[in-house]
Amino acid sequence: MARATPPPSDTTPPPSPNWAPIDPLDIVDELRDSYLTYAQSVMVSRALPDVRDGLKPSQRRILVAMNDLGLTPNAATSKCAGIIGETMKRYHPHGDASIYDTLVRMAQDWVMRSKLIHGQGNFGSIAGLPPAAHRYTEARLTPAAAEMLADLDHETVDFIDNYDGKYREPLVLPSKFPNLLVNGSDGIAVGMATDIPPHNLREVCDGLIKLIDDPEATLQELLEIIPGPDFPTGGIVMGRHGIVRGYLGERSRITLRARADIVEDSKGKTPHIVIKEVPFQVTRNRLAELIGELVKEERIRDISGIRDESSARNGEPVRLVVELKRGADPHLVLNQLYQLSPLQKTVSISLLALVDGRPLVLTLKEMMQKFLDHRVQVIRRRTQYLLREAKRRGHVLEGQLIAISSLDEVIRICRTSPSRSEAKDRLQGMAVAASVLRTAIGEAGFDALQQELGLTEAYRMTEAQAEAVVRMQLGQLAALESDEILKEYKQLREQIRGYEELLGDEGQVKAVIRKDLTDIRDKYGNDRKTEITDDGGDVDMEDLIADEPAVVTISHEGFIKRLPMDTYRVQNRGGKGVSGGLRENDFIEHFFVATTKSYLLCFTDRGQMYWLKVYRIPEASRTSAGRSIANVLQLKPDEKISSVIPVRQFDEGYHLLMTTKKGTIKKSALTDYSRVRAGGIIGINLDEGDSLIGVCLTKPGDELILSTRNGMAIRFSEADAREMGRNTRGVRGINMASDDEIIGMVVADPEGYLLAVCEKGYGKRTPFGPNSAGEVADEGDDEATAPDIAAEVAEPADAGEVGGEEGEEATSRSAMRYRLQRRGGKGLRDIKTSDRNGKVIGTASVRDGDEIMLITMQGMVTRSRVDDIRIVGRNTQGVRVMNLNDGDRIATLAKVAREAVAEPAAALPPAAE
Repeated sequence: MARATPPPSDTTPPPSPNWAPIDPLDIVDELRDSYLTYAQSVMVSRALPDVRDGLKPSQRRILVAMNDLGLTPNAATSKCAGIIGETMKRYHPHGDASIYDTLVRMAQDWVMRSKLIHGQGNFGSIAGLPPAAHRYTEARLTPAAAEMLADLDHETVDFIDNYDGKYREPLVLPSKFPNLLVNGSDGIAVGMATDIPPHNLREVCDGLIKLIDDPEATLQELLEIIPGPDFPTGGIVMGRHGIVRGYLGERSRITLRARADIVEDSKGKTPHIVIKEVPFQVTRNRLAELIGELVKEERIRDISGIRDESSARNGEPVRLVVELKRGADPHLVLNQLYQLSPLQKTVSISLLALVDGRPLVLTLKEMMQKFLDHRVQVIRRRTQYLLREAKRRGHVLEGQLIAISSLDEVIRICRTSPSRSEAKDRLQGMAVAASVLRTAIGEAGFDALQQELGLTEAYRMTEAQAEAVVRMQLGQLAALESDEILKEYKQLREQIRGYEELLGDEGQVKAVIRKDLTDIRDKYGNDRKTEITDDGGDVDMEDLIADEPAVVTISHEGFIKRLPMDTYRVQNRGGKGVSGGLRENDFIEHFFVATTKSYLLCFTDRGQMYWLKVYRIPEASRTSAGRSIANVLQLKPDEKISSVIPVRQFDEGYHLLMTTKKGTIKKSALTDYSRVRAGGIIGINLDEGDSLIGVCLTKPGDELILSTRNGMAIRFSEADAREMGRNTRGVRGINMASDDEIIGMVVADPEGYLLAVCEKGYGKRTPFGPNSAGEVADEGDDEATAPDIAAEVAEPADAGEVGGEEGEEATSRSAMRYRLQRRGGKGLRDIKTSDRNGKVIGTASVRDGDEIMLITMQGMVTRSRVDDIRIVGRNTQGVRVMNLNDGDRIATLAKVAREAVAEPAAALPPAAE
């Protein structure tokens, strides 16, 4: 039989008689109110300093707790664990770690410009080592901290209940010491941050004295006294603009640079860099570690090692020696360190502090004035307290003097009274004649008493006076003791008069503050540690680089180096030269002269272009092989430099004209190449199997000459090549034989010569001839890929030319110049290439007085005057220009630019020749 299921019971409890509905809340309003409360708590109770004493609550509570423990500057140090416990017990309900960290920072002289705590034991180091545990270290207050706590017990500041209401703590310290500006402060609150740098105590005190003497002093006048921050670790502030902006109440930044010297080795070895200071809040070990990382990542390549020679015992807490590689430029390396490492850092300035519990951004003058206003209040409250105490004590002394003047009556009352309280009551009822009281306390005291109590025939003791009289000892009734009481009373009357005058005269209050500041300055002031310069601080690698000519070489295997111009001596024609310091089986492929501040536009055989500064190329000796170009430029595998154009600046109107091995030319604006990525950009698009041979810098009206390996040359106007973008192929420049190729391109100089040199040491120079409008009938196609056109047949040898090593000369006038043609033709015969001469290896545009460099495949280098090379016609074999060793061949030639030799800084055009 199935059992019936009982109905479900209602388990909901009945409503409580005290139950009331909950009012709904708007979550947006609740979050806003709660967040604002939290933000205000963070600002006021944790992160921001008070403008009056420059302390955050945690710092203030530690100093007050140490003062409660009696850890004054003259006392013995006490365990930091006890200080932390006292601070936590009385004032600061937070963890011991945060309290100890705050205490330690106030004891570190590389953090605080003037320490507030004197530490005993390991409190860390500027190297970045941590402090010992608080159970091992001890501390006490410094004299500067004692000055901040002075008069704390004179009711100079307001007190509030601590977190549990058992103790009272000050809202602010009296702070005779101008802590906020001297030690600075930094902190991050909710939505705001403060960055107040430290300053020199002596300068701050002088600035405050100036503001006391002249309340209308301008910021400019204050800057003459306080030029800027003074960091405990020294350093150099680069520029004053950021300082002025920060002192005007704006958020600004300054550049702080560590002090470092370049030390020359007395034995002639590579100089090294000695770092003597670290920037503020940068540790020594961390700086050395970051420099090591820069070297490891090859961001700075000329550093061979870093050595720590720091020793606090020798007075050198920071001494890092940066060793450089041989041939490295120490000025360049130092600038790289400033740019890439914390050796130079940016320091913010934001003068944000709490003013009456509210965060405000202040100017320097306002911040100083707030401190002075606080000191005025402290002096007034201290004086009022001292005045009250002096009057209270004087009132007691008046009663004692009355008792002495009526001694018999006082003794009678005391002897006949059954108790002390009865005696005190009867003494209060005892009348003392005005004449007797005048005699007892003196004329001055009686006059002051009359001013307070009024004129009457008799006076009576107050309860306080009667209490003091019944407590007097019998020995105090002696005549000598009576005189001491009267003397003390008169001194009190003088003090009271002085206090009243001080309270009634604002000038005297300022004089007291002025004297306090003068005393503090004289006691604790010291010299400035941080230097301030007018330099803006922007790291410019060129600032310390002399603008002077230099020789740059690039070898066939890709080694690059920079040498001073005086490395090579001038030799006569036919000299053998000196060794260029090449590796085995390597030879110089590129050789040119440029100033150290020129830009190098490096074009590769694949048509790419890379951007480089000459001074960034490692300087090396003549016998050094140099540095792999892969360490200087980010070249692709098997990519080689084919042409380098030194350029001073990228001006409008200049063009780059390029030529390829197969005779294609392209003209592009120089400004198209002013901004380059580290990985390079496209300079010219090349056809399959073609490569870039050379690049020339041109301007309107220039004419160019293309030269081939078989001795042909064509002269045409740069206007024949229309301007194209970077990512294009170009047009035909010359129509060559199938076994020929381009070996050089120069800009024609109507007053100069075309110098052609062959691989077996022969060469000649022929006048370019003036610019000419005469043209041959044939014209080239507009595009390099168009079919070949009818070409001019090369001119036959002139009848007047003769063979011979030193005697060849052309008599035909047409053979002594290069006439203008249209691009795309076959050109004219420039030089005969024979078994004696060999193929042409290079050409150059020269003038009388110029010098050239010739480099062989075996690395021999000679410097010769072009005046020693005979002027002959085009269709000749030339003369010997260099004696070669057996089996050697000339690899390349380069002209020493006249401007580079004579006047490198003044004569260089926007683009170097």
